[in-house]
Amino acid sequence: MKTRNTKNQKAESQRGFTLIETTIASLVMMVGALACSSLFVFSIQNNVGGGERALAMAVAQQQLEQIRSVNYDDTTLAIGTITSTLRSGERNYTVEKTVAHETNLDNTPKQLKRITITVTPQTAGPNWMRTPVVLVSFRSTLANGSYAVSQ
Repeated sequence: MKTRNTKNQKAESQRGFTLIETTIASLVMMVGALACSSLFVFSIQNNVGGGERALAMAVAQQQLEQIRSVNYDDTTLAIGTITSTLRSGERNYTVEKTVAHETNLDNTPKQLKRITITVTPQTAGPNWMRTPVVLVSFRSTLANGSYAVSQ
């Protein structure tokens, strides 16, 4: 009569992982971790770029409000393009103000000026972080023209 050895049966059914299996599992997890870390770097860069564009938009809105606060015939609204450098929030921006007359279809002048503000961040980094913000507004006078408001 044979007796069963229960210790040997347990040892055979409880085999562990081999060194190759452990190494492959570690490599798979490392590839996943590297992919996640590259996503973190990409998202941080995009957040910085979004912050730059938000600050550039604030500068453009400020410049446009300054122009809107002057009279229609003020020298600030003279036809032409003015380029300047502005520092705001410890960052430098190139601000381009363009004022142009609008004309009718028959090339007669309207009492309407087209104001374009272009703000470009001057930051080091990828080109997409230096994408300009462009605001366009129109300014008219109520003193002249057939659209004048009568009291």
